[in-house]
Amino acid sequence: MKRLALVLTLLAAQVASGAVVQQPRSFGYVVGDIVTQRVLLEDKKGRAFEPVSLPPAGPAGVWLERRAARLEDDASGRHWLAVDYQIMNSPQTLAVITLPSLTELGVPEWPISVSPLTPREAFARVGLGSLRPDRGTPFVDVTSTMRWLAIWLTAAVVLAAAWVGWWMWRNWLASSRLPFGVALRELRGMEEGEPRAWHALHRAFDGTAGQVVRADALSVLFERVPDLEQLRSPIERFYAQSAARFFTGAPAQTQPVSLHELCVELRRIEKRRET
Repeated sequence: MKRLALVLTLLAAQVASGAVVQQPRSFGYVVGDIVTQRVLLEDKKGRAFEPVSLPPAGPAGVWLERRAARLEDDASGRHWLAVDYQIMNSPQTLAVITLPSLTELGVPEWPISVSPLTPREAFARVGLGSLRPDRGTPFVDVTSTMRWLAIWLTAAVVLAAAWVGWWMWRNWLASSRLPFGVALRELRGMEEGEPRAWHALHRAFDGTAGQVVRADALSVLFERVPDLEQLRSPIERFYAQSAARFFTGAPAQTQPVSLHELCVELRRIEKRRET
């Protein structure tokens, strides 16, 4: 009987549209079912062909969702176009819907019936009345959460402000106490050629070494602070140019050293040693 029904379906579809179509049965579907429609890819002379484009996947009306179409071969080697439709909605009572037509292949619409999962009459028979309405969204009290969030955000802001204040106070304390920090603050208001600027940097070297540093005894400074070795060349030039400036009066024979730039580098090493 099933084979006879299939043959009758194929004949009816072919007579109606000129295309050979394997239509699905016309009844017995519910939401979620997949309905497959197959179209023989042969022209009226029996020559096989491939469609220019396949039916696109996506919504096909209110009730159906078309899946990606595919090409298949049967046992006889004939080519078929298979299109799956999934039923996406459930009617409240028995309803008839239609598979969309494929006009480029000469396939007309095809009706099928869709039943509800639970008919209204079933609720009445067991005394449950009509379907229950959707449950409302519960109200969530977030007052306590927002209060704690505000407390923690305030604490985080206070902590960040305290850290920034400590960092600024620490830098200020270092600049007012450590030798090169003091010298850098003094140099900011002086010109490079002022004697006071050279004296300020000399005092910083003396304070770092713990004694008066002379040009011929720089080894004492580097032994006391080994990190200053990386600036040995500019430090030696500073002392050589200082001696030429204050004792011989002769101009410096080497590239003039920048007191500000040298003091910035010395202060950077001083801060690293402090941490």
